Amino acid sequence: MTLTLSHLTRVFGRIGVLSFGGPAAQIALMHDALVEKEKWLTEQDFLRALSFCMLLPGPEAMQLATYAGWRLHGTLGGLIAGALFVLPGAAVVLALAMGYAFYSDLTWVQGAFLGIKSAVILIVLQALFKVSKKALETPLAWALAIGAFAAIFAVGVPFPLIIGAAALIGLTQATKGTGLTRPLSHAHLPRTITLWGALWIAPIAAAFALQVEFLTDIGLFFSKMAIVTFGGAYAVLAYMTQEVVQNYGWLSTAQMIDGLGLAETTPGPLILVTEFVGFLAGFQERGLGMGLLAAALTLWVTFIPCFLWIFAGAPYVEHMASAPRIEAALKAVTAAVVGVIANLSLWFALHVFFTTLTPTPFLNTLVPLPALGSLSLPALGLTALAALLSFGLRLSLPLTLVVLALAGVLVQALIL
Repeated sequence: MTLTLSHLTRVFGRIGVLSFGGPAAQIALMHDALVEKEKWLTEQDFLRALSFCMLLPGPEAMQLATYAGWRLHGTLGGLIAGALFVLPGAAVVLALAMGYAFYSDLTWVQGAFLGIKSAVILIVLQALFKVSKKALETPLAWALAIGAFAAIFAVGVPFPLIIGAAALIGLTQATKGTGLTRPLSHAHLPRTITLWGALWIAPIAAAFALQVEFLTDIGLFFSKMAIVTFGGAYAVLAYMTQEVVQNYGWLSTAQMIDGLGLAETTPGPLILVTEFVGFLAGFQERGLGMGLLAAALTLWVTFIPCFLWIFAGAPYVEHMASAPRIEAALKAVTAAVVGVIANLSLWFALHVFFTTLTPTPFLNTLVPLPALGSLSLPALGLTALAALLSFGLRLSLPLTLVVLALAGVLVQALIL
């Protein structure tokens, strides 16, 4: 049966609407939809693509969706899948940013998101279990996963170094082979780079030509963010906060924290916090109109590069299975990625279950240790309710999220 664009659109639309919980949960959601339910990708296809996307700058889950769409229905499929992964969350973040700008009082929204985050804890754990079950099949794979987790959580090793080290270890384990069995064509590269590069810089060039210095600065700054965000948004949040607050003065530290909190609890990639920053900076600069323009420009320069990376590199992923050394390197990277997902999962769980985390010096980094007295009993109770609904009553994920959101609003009202 031929896969239709309407079917692809429905599946990726559902993924986009339900993609709460950061990359770990989003990867799990796509794995469930694309590998287990639709069977559009094999397990190895999925893991190979995930490893490839983890090597790229930008949000890996969005790029994985774009790659899957490209694999299934060419460039148009990639555009649909990537856009549907981003747009639902972008619409929610924009609405919340506007509410924040005008009212700065979103307590009921915070309650709904507390319920959603409590349910997402289970999604994250399922993701970790499913991905690790398939990726960790050898003692070396287990060692790489544990080592990656320890390196990023307890030592603070930069993400690119972890992935690079894993790839080198994988290369040493490769079986002998002659390399690629089919010739690679590079004919698409000049056209792809030219087209998407032009789309990327066009609005920045327009802002510069119109002498709108604020929008030019927004476009250039977030374009730089799109290039350096290896390892996902978490890797650059501290740097982005410093630049936005101290160097540009667009937002206060408290506003940045609020924006991150909103982005963490909405569907779509966490890097959508850039849209919040762009809108609020523009709103404070010159009102609603400038806020909307800045938000649109921020989204454009954040995600257009993702399409460039995928459409330029995706054809090479198809050939990696026939290159023993590359395949071995990617398997090692996949194992390390499991450790990275475990770190993200722990980070997310700590922030849901505890209201206070103390950065504690350990070796070369600061480890976030929870203050036991700040344990959130509402979050624990909501997570238990989510487990009952999901595993006991076997409710669907959308219905579970709706029930938990309403329960979170009720709990927030009772607390206040």
